[in-house]
Amino acid sequence: MRDVAGGETDSGRPDDGAASALRFATELVAWVATPWALAGHSWLLAALSVVVLIGLPTLFSTPGDKAQVIVAVPGRVTILLVLLQLAAAVISSWFAWPAWAAVPVTALAAATVVTERRRWTWLLSVDRRAA
Repeated sequence: MRDVAGGETDSGRPDDGAASALRFATELVAWVATPWALAGHSWLLAALSVVVLIGLPTLFSTPGDKAQVIVAVPGRVTILLVLLQLAAAVISSWFAWPAWAAVPVTALAAATVVTERRRWTWLLSVDRRAA
């Protein structure tokens, strides 16, 4: 259950709406910019990038972090998947778009890293409790 903004859910997971919104915005950029950047090289790579960037986080998640878990993974895997999305968004935006578009994407990704710290700390604590 959600507490006040920045509170916790019943599972103890930090529930920060700003962090979720920034993370989702960065994911959207990754989903658009990565195939855009790869399309000039290979339509197959462009399509595969969408499958990877959307499919992996959908398939693999840490119990307690999402309502539906298809394949349970440790928290550090969830963090790596977020970092993959962030890197894809930033790198692809610089290859696909002009600087005036890539600079805000880079700032968005940096803000996402800052706001994700509480969630990542929780995800790593889940790993320690499971060990």
